[in-house]
Amino acid sequence: MPKVGMQPIRRRQLIDATLNAINEVGMHDATIAQIARRAGVSTGIISHYFSDKNGLLEATMRDITAQLREAVADRLKALPQAGAEARLKAIVDGNFDETQIHSAATKAWLAFWASSMHQHGLGRLQEVSHRRLYSTLVVEFRRELPKEQARLAGYGLAALIDGLWLRAALSGQPFNREAAQTLTTQFIRQQLAQARPNRQE
Repeated sequence: MPKVGMQPIRRRQLIDATLNAINEVGMHDATIAQIARRAGVSTGIISHYFSDKNGLLEATMRDITAQLREAVADRLKALPQAGAEARLKAIVDGNFDETQIHSAATKAWLAFWASSMHQHGLGRLQEVSHRRLYSTLVVEFRRELPKEQARLAGYGLAALIDGLWLRAALSGQPFNREAAQTLTTQFIRQQLAQARPNRQE
């Protein structure tokens, strides 16, 4: 996590430079010197505020996950009176927002997932991110499903979202948002349809 005191503009420059470096050469080959040169700062600035490359990756991923939360929250805020299906589809749409599926972001997510297995700070951030998605989905499924069924449905939809994203990221092809939305909508409707005839608390 970056130390207190860095100017927002400078922080933005470093995060954008990190994303650009990851996009062009990959996380493994992106060096502090390359990132500093792209951002127009000294390597000492990065070392002071982020300690090392993993610290900068963590800050970059915190920025991307903040954009993810905002993308989901904005869509849900626009549907205060909507039913479970519409709100679940909005959550899916937020997870497939452009901020999450452009080339630099997908490569950063892949680097983050790989590094999180070995870095405590990154692992904690990944856990929080996954828990937030799962709990948000369960809350919406609970509008129509019993507790245990809502938990299973939330787990299944979270896995489907991650799987669709990961498959696209590993393929190297542009993300097919239309296909992803079709598949997730089918899953949501199947889960909700099973409960409606026998809905219970």
